[in-house]
This record gives sequence, structure tokens and C-alpha cells, in this order.
Amino acid sequence: MKRYFVTGIDTDSGKTLASAICCEALQADYWKPIQSGTPRDAETVKSLLTNTTSRIHPERYLLQFPASPHASSKMEGVHISLNEITLPETNNNLIVEGAGGCLVPINDEHFIIDIIKQFKIEVILVADLYLGSINHTLLSIEALKSRDIRIKGIVFNGESNSESERIILLHSKLECLLRITKEPVIDKQVVARYAEKLREKI
Repeated sequence: MKRYFVTGIDTDSGKTLASAICCEALQADYWKPIQSGTPRDAETVKSLLTNTTSRIHPERYLLQFPASPHASSKMEGVHISLNEITLPETNNNLIVEGAGGCLVPINDEHFIIDIIKQFKIEVILVADLYLGSINHTLLSIEALKSRDIRIKGIVFNGESNSESERIILLHSKLECLLRITKEPVIDKQVVARYAEKLREKI
């Protein structure tokens, strides 16, 4: 079974769209361990899939306030425990989506990257190409590699920037798995089209 953790270089990198595309490509299950705020990313992914195999697993922590998990949980009187975040049981491929970037805190001791490390699964890193994204992408990659976390490759999302993409791939030595351009509408057809492109890479 294939299992990937989808993380991003920032909060709005496009993780949920990339996760939906990965799920469609692999007909994989989807799980977001920690959700802060609404709408729920699980519902978004569900609405974008056309296959009937994928199963959406419930969040381990479902928080209402849209903020970093450590802040949302504190406001709502919930303690997020790393030990209580375990992969859902499934015989299917699985896509796990993080909250924000790698170093988003989930409590006073742990970060999203600690969840990834605990699961021992490969990462798909989503990078949107804004001014400063080279730095944020390479720092995210360095943080993952320093913890011996395997990275499958990068998904570039949004307006294309060939020079930013080139220098990121040059220094990271990673593969570009997919380029998602800025789409006027995101729907099932768009996700299916990108899933077809991604399928041979993952």
C-alpha cells in the first residue's frame, strides 16, 4: 500500500487540492489528523473525488477556531497529544494531509513534522511560488531531511515561475511530481485531469 503525507511550505500552499489529486490518482483514502477551522478539508476533498474507492477518515482533533492547532486547542480547552495521533486502519492507499507547514506547532512540545516522523511515511511537499517561496521551500526540505524523513517530490501550485522552480529542484535534488496552474474553477473534472498526470509519478 502507498502512503504519503502531504505538507506545504505555508498555510495556503494548496495542500488540500494536492491531497484530492493524490487521492484520485491512487484511489486512496484520505485523512487529516488535525483540522483547525471550517470548512473541513475532509469535506472539500470528498466533494472533488469521482472514484468510489476512496474513504474519508474522521479527524482525530476537530477544532473550530481557524488558527495554529496549538492556539486553537488552547482556546477550546483541548490538549493535542502526539501519542494519540495514530494512522487509521485501512487496506487501501492512504493520503494524510497536515495542517499548515512542517513547523506548525500542535502543542508546546511538538510540531506537524513530529507527526510525519512518527508515521515514517514519505512526504509530498506542496510549494506555491510567491516571492520568498524559494527560501521557505528549501528550509522546509532541510527540516524534513534533517529528521531523516523521505520526500517523494514537490508539487508546484499556482502561477508558474520557471526560475524559482529550477533553482528549488537544483538545490533540493527532488523531482517535480506535478505542476498545478491557477484554475478559474476547481471541480471534479479538474482534479481528475491532474490525477491522470500525477498517477505515473506516485
